[in-house]
Amino acid sequence: MTEKQQKILTAALHLFAKQGYASTSTSKVAKEAGVSEGLIFRHFENKDGLLQAILDQGKAATQQIFTEVVMTKDPKERIRKMLEIPFRIPREQYEMWRLIYALKWQTNRYEEDYQHAVRLVLKDAFEVLGYANPNEEVELVFMVIDGAATSFLLHEPKEKNAILQSLLSKYKL
Repeated sequence: MTEKQQKILTAALHLFAKQGYASTSTSKVAKEAGVSEGLIFRHFENKDGLLQAILDQGKAATQQIFTEVVMTKDPKERIRKMLEIPFRIPREQYEMWRLIYALKWQTNRYEEDYQHAVRLVLKDAFEVLGYANPNEEVELVFMVIDGAATSFLLHEPKEKNAILQSLLSKYKL
């Protein structure tokens, strides 16, 4: 990706996250990025292509995080790593995650395709550890992650680490 393409994506991400996708025009993105609107169309075709490029970056980041969980052998460690995900979101990625979470609500979409492998290994971890309802535990973990991420992206609690420790202790991790 060229430096100009990255500038365009950074500007679009900032504006989409701050003003909303529907409220942001390609001309606003061009102005923010310091490029011509034609350059946006040349590289990304249209506003949807621009959004898709940002979402592809988000999906790649998510897959990288999930791969670490999937590759972990110890069942307790696997569950721990999964629960820690929202607590470890780097501040510089907040805009991307705010946009992804906002789009879930705006588009009424919850993409589970790339979560499939993680769900399987988490289910296996809960089975190995003798949980009575492994499928429900997996759903609960995803709900906790979504809720925690939403909370942190909207307002970061002061006792974030203590909250994580409390959550880990509930699973005896």
